[in-house]
Amino acid sequence: MRSMLAATLMFASATGAQAQMTTPQIPGSAPKTVQTVPVKPPAMQTPSATADAMAKAERLSLQSDLAWVGQYNGAITGDVSERMVNAIKEYQKAKGGKPTGVLNPQERAALAETARKKQDSVGWKIVTEPTSGARLGIPSKLVPQQASDANGSKWTSPTGTVQVLLSRRKEVNPTSAKLADLEKEPSGRKVDYTVVKPDFFVLSGLQGLKKFYVRGSFKGDEVRTMTILYDQATENTVEPVVIAMSSAFNAFPSGPQPGPPPRKTVEYGTGLVVSDDGAIVADRLVTDGCLAITIAGHGSADRLTDDKERGLALLHIYGARGLKPFSLAGGAAKTNVDVVGIADPQSQGGAGSVSVVKAALAPAPSSESTLSPPPAVGFSGGPAIDDDGKFAGIALLKPTMVAGPATSVPASQAVMVSADAVRDFLKANSVAANGTSTDARAAVVRVICVRK
Repeated sequence: MRSMLAATLMFASATGAQAQMTTPQIPGSAPKTVQTVPVKPPAMQTPSATADAMAKAERLSLQSDLAWVGQYNGAITGDVSERMVNAIKEYQKAKGGKPTGVLNPQERAALAETARKKQDSVGWKIVTEPTSGARLGIPSKLVPQQASDANGSKWTSPTGTVQVLLSRRKEVNPTSAKLADLEKEPSGRKVDYTVVKPDFFVLSGLQGLKKFYVRGSFKGDEVRTMTILYDQATENTVEPVVIAMSSAFNAFPSGPQPGPPPRKTVEYGTGLVVSDDGAIVADRLVTDGCLAITIAGHGSADRLTDDKERGLALLHIYGARGLKPFSLAGGAAKTNVDVVGIADPQSQGGAGSVSVVKAALAPAPSSESTLSPPPAVGFSGGPAIDDDGKFAGIALLKPTMVAGPATSVPASQAVMVSADAVRDFLKANSVAANGTSTDARAAVVRVICVRK
């Protein structure tokens, strides 16, 4: 009897340690089913189980941060893996801590701050490639120079030590295996790592004296490939970025896009004076929703009309003197233009000087052409001038919101509205564009929009 009682007490004790207390039953009532929840002391919980308990968004952020500090070199998927746990332990050891595989709040905050600084140091941002719509993570400080054509875009460092290429082409009945084999062919390319999945492929290795990384995907007969080339001497800086770029690459974005970014309280643009009685062509978006529009040095302006399809607005200032309207006579630019504008005051220490930037043209739908690289904020509405010094069109910056991690920022796509489209817009609104000046610098003005 004593042994049976002892056994009963031991069983009750064990059950009580692993289950919630059940409610006593009332005689004659149906018994209630109470779900028991095993309770495991935190000290006995494995690092993988701890990671499993996190929200997926936090696991994605953790993997990304570990990659940025050089401890994690796997795909950033948010899935728990031994590789992720080992990366946490290596980070803890590198910081002189105990390698538990579970970050305490102080360690997690320090990791996030270190990753953020590394992202800032390379100018990390998510961009939309203008010719294909593909999304890429670009270290803009490492590769500040960009050029685009109908086949894709290229970002490079000033000396060519780091290069990022987004290419697009057509292939008949493509498969990941076939595309991976094609990428192995370039002369001097030695592949040391290959991954082939049904919807994408990855290759890496040496190409001459440079390291290379290729990730490609296809949809129908269109193939889009991101290639990263970098000198071996830059490996410590570039490799963590390559992992982030691979994870951020979305060759064929789908689904609803986020809405437009919030409008600024004060927004700056460039306007082009086109008649001696004060008519000015400007960017429609810059002048939308303004409580007041001011032309720097001349006073208030009215917005008479706008054209949503072309993205243009017609402003007018009254009683202004000394205007030098620009001649709109000209043909069509071929491959390159000079964009004349006035950058945002924050970009030039509060000043309002006129500057000129060069941009390459690529064909786009309707009467627009894409401009690459996009000019600085404030240039939107400025004239584009061809190689002969004649009017080629109006440059517009179009904000493009892109999906990505918390570090993503709005990107801008620049387009040029053709000279013919601008002339048609003015003619439709009975504006006599009587400018004779060929000095675009003298014909541009700063447009200031004040909103609530």
